[in-house]
Amino acid sequence: MPDPRWEALADILIGHSTKLKAGETLLVECFDLEDSTLPRLLVKKAAQKGANCLVETKDTRVVRELIKQGSEAQMKLWGEYELHRMESVQAYIALRGARNISEMSDVPNDKLNLYNTHYLKPVHFDRRIKHTKWCVLRLPNASMAQQAGMSTEAFEDFYFEVCNLDYPKLAKALEPLVARMDAAKDVHILGPETDLRFSIDGIPTIPCSGEMNIPDGEVFTAPVKDSVEGTIRFNTPTIYQGTSFDGIKLTLTQGKIIEADCSGGDAKKLRRILFETDEGSSYIGEWSIGCNPRILQPMRDILFDEKIGGSFHFTPGNAYDEADNGNRSKVHWDMVQIQRPDYGGGTIAFDGEIIRIDGKFVPEDLKVLDPD
Repeated sequence: MPDPRWEALADILIGHSTKLKAGETLLVECFDLEDSTLPRLLVKKAAQKGANCLVETKDTRVVRELIKQGSEAQMKLWGEYELHRMESVQAYIALRGARNISEMSDVPNDKLNLYNTHYLKPVHFDRRIKHTKWCVLRLPNASMAQQAGMSTEAFEDFYFEVCNLDYPKLAKALEPLVARMDAAKDVHILGPETDLRFSIDGIPTIPCSGEMNIPDGEVFTAPVKDSVEGTIRFNTPTIYQGTSFDGIKLTLTQGKIIEADCSGGDAKKLRRILFETDEGSSYIGEWSIGCNPRILQPMRDILFDEKIGGSFHFTPGNAYDEADNGNRSKVHWDMVQIQRPDYGGGTIAFDGEIIRIDGKFVPEDLKVLDPD
């Protein structure tokens, strides 16, 4: 009999995240999984709903080789093949095991650009995100526990604690924050080496409570594209395109990143990604407040780190359709700053009114979102 926590997670994915219905087709894409419990449960529960289920298993090492050796023609063929399949399904769940989070670190930049252009953008950014009900999550393993600095057993307990939330209850708790962000025009963020101003006037605000990511707990919008002014230093380590970066610092003028550096990692690669990928990679496509009260420390996994209680993330690259500021890019790189006192503190103000100080909300109706 499977661990009942897997059963609960499968119920969330089928009933809440994708809201799978009879006659629909669900694609479950599995990467580097060490255990088949969750995909088997998803197949079973999809059948119980009267839905169809497709399952594919992938090895990231094979994917790496395809990208590293692929010609432009091969990338186009791969993208066309998987786009046809994505167009045939109504729901998508990605289960990521990720044995090695740095697997793509030595893939040449020109090859990654081909992959982003002919596979990632058409299959995922243009089709899956816009036209399917989807959810992405990683599954616990020893590698992930090591990233978090925890024993495998302790991390598994942590994983289910932060993932198997009462998401309808979370959705209700996010409503007052959504209302404040919808009403706000200007945002001012202060913190260590951070003084950032931008407008969110007219951009929709989207709450996230288990529909597209597990774990979840954030509210996002986007800055008006040309409104961002100032500097920001991120205090959370990040991995992008298989490479680790620490202490990223950006300077922006009229919405555009004009300076980029980092205290750890390949600064030249950082600047190549932001300045050379495409026109939109040096503009911001998302701003989001993280408020999962049970996630407190970074672990170099953005699905967890962007939800950290007392944090926010700022995202160079592509904007989401739901909160669209018009920016388009093959890049979408969530960079996280934690504002709790143990990370240096900071404030967020809407139209001159301070909403959050040192990671804790000021208004009474938002305090339920504060870190435990």
